[in-house]
Formats: sequence, structure tokens, C-alpha cells
Amino acid sequence: MDDTTFSRRLQELREAKNLDRKTLAELCGLSKDMVGQYERGERQPSAKSLIALADYFDVSVDYLLGREK
Repeated sequence: MDDTTFSRRLQELREAKNLDRKTLAELCGLSKDMVGQYERGERQPSAKSLIALADYFDVSVDYLLGREK
């Protein structure tokens, strides 16, 4: 997984919806700290987290991981 692509895309998607990290975390069943760690590239998401984020933003997991444009 390309850490920088995932981190950047997650932050871009969150900001495009005008969400703060806490709100996104609550909507996806994650912690605010975890979302921050994902965006900073400090932590890798689990498959469950990836699916929750992809479903919320209506994008594919491949898009989040940088496997498609």
C-alpha cells in the first residue's frame, strides 16, 4: 500500500465534505486519533476500516489505496 496516496486521499475526501476528524471517525466507527494517524501515514488501516471509509465516501478501496485514479 502506498502510505502517502492513502493518507492524502483520505484527507482530501474528508475536507471535501467539510468534516473534522472526530465526525468522520464517529460516522465510520473509528477513533479520532486513528483517523489522524491514517492521515499522517503513521498507521495502516485494517480491511474493516478501509471498507467503512470507502463506503462512507462512496469510492472503492482501490481508489483509497491508490490503485485507481
